Amino acid sequence: MILPKVRAPRFTTLRQGGTLTDADHRLLALWAATCAEHVLPLFGAVQPGDPRPRLAIEAVRAWTRGDLGMMATRAEGGHAMAAARGLSGAARHAAYAAGQAGVTAHVAAHDLGAAAYAIKAVRAAAPARTADEAGRAECRWQREQLPDAVRDLVLEDQRLRNTLCWRVFED
Repeated sequence: MILPKVRAPRFTTLRQGGTLTDADHRLLALWAATCAEHVLPLFGAVQPGDPRPRLAIEAVRAWTRGDLGMMATRAEGGHAMAAARGLSGAARHAAYAAGQAGVTAHVAAHDLGAAAYAIKAVRAAAPARTADEAGRAECRWQREQLPDAVRDLVLEDQRLRNTLCWRVFED
């Protein structure tokens, strides 16, 4: 479980009693999509005919533009996670990253799930002796992609939820 038991107000939208603006929610979703897309080839190498993870990433991007509803986007995220069933290693983690990106439309805090699974995918794809450094490099790359408006929010959340996220955000 990568979500805290109690949802933080900073990841709950204003309409639901939290402090997260819709604009920042969209930025978190776009960042999650970017993280997942970065490792999507690791899924495609094993399951080239399965479009579900790619469709989840496309769906969350469409949601940020207002072209797709939250429920449809969340469903695509679930389909991407279903694509992980029966797989292992990098391909499995890459599918979960895409799924987490998709469900970020529903719960903003899933953005960190997309990032964490992407790091796990990179680690799994690397030779054992370089897996930790590959994961750290992916984490640095992800942080470079963070929009300034949500940078502090995400970095603080990485610190707070690092233990729940397999400690992938350690430098």
